[in-house]
Amino acid sequence: MLNIVRPPQRALNFWPFLFRTFSRRHRLRAVLASILIMALMQGGGPAFGQAAPVNVVRNDHGGSIAARLEMIAQLRSAGHRIEIRGNCASACTMFLGLPNTCVARNARLGFHGPSSQYYGISLSPREFEYWSRVMADHYPGAIRNWFMTTARHTTMGIITISGAEAIRLGARACA
Repeated sequence: MLNIVRPPQRALNFWPFLFRTFSRRHRLRAVLASILIMALMQGGGPAFGQAAPVNVVRNDHGGSIAARLEMIAQLRSAGHRIEIRGNCASACTMFLGLPNTCVARNARLGFHGPSSQYYGISLSPREFEYWSRVMADHYPGAIRNWFMTTARHTTMGIITISGAEAIRLGARACA
């Protein structure tokens, strides 16, 4: 649904005054300033200096890869920042693929390969390869390589690394 916001009537009454009073160069500045003021009056959003919302991960055990992909798409489009400051395991580690995710040095990240929804039941080789690549595509280069050669082959249990190790492997450090 398209939401059309009309400027307040007072702003519209300003235009005749603007064109009678100011020179061409000053009119352009005044028009740009009035557009900015109207946008701010309407609730400008992050483009007008508001900080992006921050989601802090403290204890996330993962879940469905498909559900996490949907969540990541929403967070990406909304411009949210993610700070991994606690335990982040399984599908949670896919947050590393967002451009504005950071990891605290004392965080713990847990990795394992994709598996079926039933613990201990393996995926077919084709499905295993597909979902491994989907997960790996959300990791920085060195973590991606490590995941594809080592971590994805752990399907019973989990391999945990520290935030400091994830940073060493290419994750961005939180300030």
